[in-house]
Amino acid sequence: MVMQQVDGAANYTGNAHGSEKIIHLLDEPYVTDGSRRLEVPYGSKRLLAFVAIHRRRVQRCHAAGTLWPSVTEERSSGNLRTALWRLRRSGIDVLATDKWTLDVRTDVSVDSHLMNNWATRIIEGRIAEADLWVPRGCADALDFLPGWYDDWVLMERERLRQRVLHALEVLSGRLVRARRFGDAVEAAMLAVTAEPLRESAQRVLLEAHVAEGNLAEAHRRYRMYRDLTRRELGIDPSSELSAVLRTPG
Repeated sequence: MVMQQVDGAANYTGNAHGSEKIIHLLDEPYVTDGSRRLEVPYGSKRLLAFVAIHRRRVQRCHAAGTLWPSVTEERSSGNLRTALWRLRRSGIDVLATDKWTLDVRTDVSVDSHLMNNWATRIIEGRIAEADLWVPRGCADALDFLPGWYDDWVLMERERLRQRVLHALEVLSGRLVRARRFGDAVEAAMLAVTAEPLRESAQRVLLEAHVAEGNLAEAHRRYRMYRDLTRRELGIDPSSELSAVLRTPG
């Protein structure tokens, strides 16, 4: 995968195969082919997203039955064929199809897969220098396909959300050790904003402030979190969190 730093963030521009075609799912589905943006027809968006979310070949009957569950098998199969035809008519050639199955072509990337791969490298400690940034689109990954409420979207949204939140926490700690305190705070703040009650995210934010020597800011953030947990949960933060404030920077 190729990444570029743009305005202090990582920008995904392709994959290991050098592909320029990317299916974008983090927000509203669309496709880029190099510098061109291709709009996905409305009637094809759910099919494209369904196939792209999966990391393996999808049976056509399974896709049709999942996407159009309230109609007959014959009608759902016809809807699937129409959705594929609309994609081709729009010049969007990103799916490999045969009589029985659907898949994303091997020379096409999916932005949610790229984000997941970044998160996996961070979490597993297989980090290249180019990974030590908050990727562009990270905030969108925390609310994958907003406004979509299909079960298969909800499951992928939560899986990707938890993966990225964990990666942001690990990234913040790595950036503190690299003495890139501003970037460490940015990564932690993104996680805190997404999940204000998540204590592990609050901890890495406090650690970044303490390491930078901003003790007043660390205490302020702690009080804000303490007030939130008392109001929302009726409890105080853990003793481990308050101990961060007593750790020398």
